Amino acid sequence: MRLLAFARRGLRCWLAVALVFLSSAAACSDSPSLAKLEIVTAPGQHRVFNVEVVSSGEERERGLMYRQSLAADAGMLFDFQQDQPVSMWMKNTFIPLDMLFITADGTVARIAANTVPQSLETIPSGQPVRAVLEIKGGEAARQGIAAGDRVLHSVFKNVR
Repeated sequence: MRLLAFARRGLRCWLAVALVFLSSAAACSDSPSLAKLEIVTAPGQHRVFNVEVVSSGEERERGLMYRQSLAADAGMLFDFQQDQPVSMWMKNTFIPLDMLFITADGTVARIAANTVPQSLETIPSGQPVRAVLEIKGGEAARQGIAAGDRVLHSVFKNVR
């Protein structure tokens, strides 16, 4: 009898540990993946950013909301999977951002610089784009990034 009670208790402990592990793994799978992204400017300078890549509707909807800061070399890449007209906004976003609208071949089509925190005004891409890169407000100008520059990342299938 004691052996059976011990086995049941052990099984319950094992199941509890398994549930904790599975719920932790599920929580981690909901978080955006991290990747390096490189921007080649017209003068040939290379700028590297550590970006969170988001592609699901829920991840794109949340974006950088509620963040209190963003490092100068950090950002978030919104992958829309195909070229389409895109509009962004700053609802519940507490820091100014530069939004780089990027075509499927990795070309920066437009930059919306220093967007206004918490604004509900929509910020349109101006043309169909594959992705939007959000970086710290003013960083595009500081780094010499402009429309026409090339973004290198696997989303655009232009990296080895």
